[in-house]
Amino acid sequence: MGLLEYSKLPINTLIGADWKTFKEVTANRSIDNEYRSKFYLTKAVCRLLNLFMPIENVCYRKLANNPIETDPLFILGHWRSGTTFVHNVFAQDEHFGYNTTYQTVFPNLVLWGQSFFKKNMKLLMPDRRPTDHMELKVDLPQEEEFALTNMMPYSYYNFWFFPRHMLEYCDRYMLLDNINEHELKVFKDTFLKLIRVSLWNTHGTQFLSKNPPHTGRVKLLLEMFPHAKFIYLKRNPYTVFESTRSFFSHTIVPLRLQNISDEQLESNLLEIYRRLFYKFEEQKGLIPKGNLIEMKFEDFEREPMEMTEAIYRQLDLQGFSKSEDRIGKYVRSCEGYSKNHYRYDDYTVKTVEENWGMALKLWNYSLEQY
Repeated sequence: MGLLEYSKLPINTLIGADWKTFKEVTANRSIDNEYRSKFYLTKAVCRLLNLFMPIENVCYRKLANNPIETDPLFILGHWRSGTTFVHNVFAQDEHFGYNTTYQTVFPNLVLWGQSFFKKNMKLLMPDRRPTDHMELKVDLPQEEEFALTNMMPYSYYNFWFFPRHMLEYCDRYMLLDNINEHELKVFKDTFLKLIRVSLWNTHGTQFLSKNPPHTGRVKLLLEMFPHAKFIYLKRNPYTVFESTRSFFSHTIVPLRLQNISDEQLESNLLEIYRRLFYKFEEQKGLIPKGNLIEMKFEDFEREPMEMTEAIYRQLDLQGFSKSEDRIGKYVRSCEGYSKNHYRYDDYTVKTVEENWGMALKLWNYSLEQY
């Protein structure tokens, strides 16, 4: 466990942002009084760390023109749909490169000074995610949205700091409905930079992405990577509701700079699930035939080795035979993993059926199944 309790961290992840991003993200946003000390301490640390940015920029010039020779594999799905487990399984294949937990917080200090800052990060971070007890280590695979948040102002995850603007960030920076051309160009350039740095950092040749917000960006991802492969995970909506509510409620505590009521947060989560669901259904037809697999996480969890091999075959991915032993070792290490168990009370059942009934129907989930 880190030296400090996760919920009582005196700073938030914006310490790893470049200074321009920090200023734009926090400009014209109200900060509630109880979080002002956290804001100013985060700002001070961010400003200090930015003194090292010129060195990082010089190092990146050597990578800036590196071609991305193989289009990425994207793991999509709503939060709490099993994307972390699937990501970790595929990351056992050493030809994949990925964003690490360290890079997520300090994406601007990867090419220089990483060993020093990594040691300090280890002291502060917990050994496991507080919400589901999944292992946390600085070099493990991690979703890239937090990294993007610290590299540019145009990320959906700005809502962690300013949760009262959650739906605004959703429409503009996750669903890309109201994004302008300048913001779109910055997003593309920043994402390409993140991929190049990730491949260099983890010695991979193909980028492995696990990032729930990308579920709303399929059209843009295909514009950038026409031959990309996609795995889309579905999971029992009753479980996802309980798990997402818990995950967001706990994770937001050390990050937020303004308050939001539990009722408003839940209302936002229900609406965002709907918007993300429909956006993916609208855009998935753009994915070339043979480049998309849709599956239930419960099926993958039950037979991870068999389904992983089938995914390699169906998506024409290379490397399963070389990685089978490592994948098998990781899967076996997870067999005793204690998962959260949820009881679906009447409120959960009613809320999910009224708000996410379309997913229950389309994916054929029911209370009796799981």
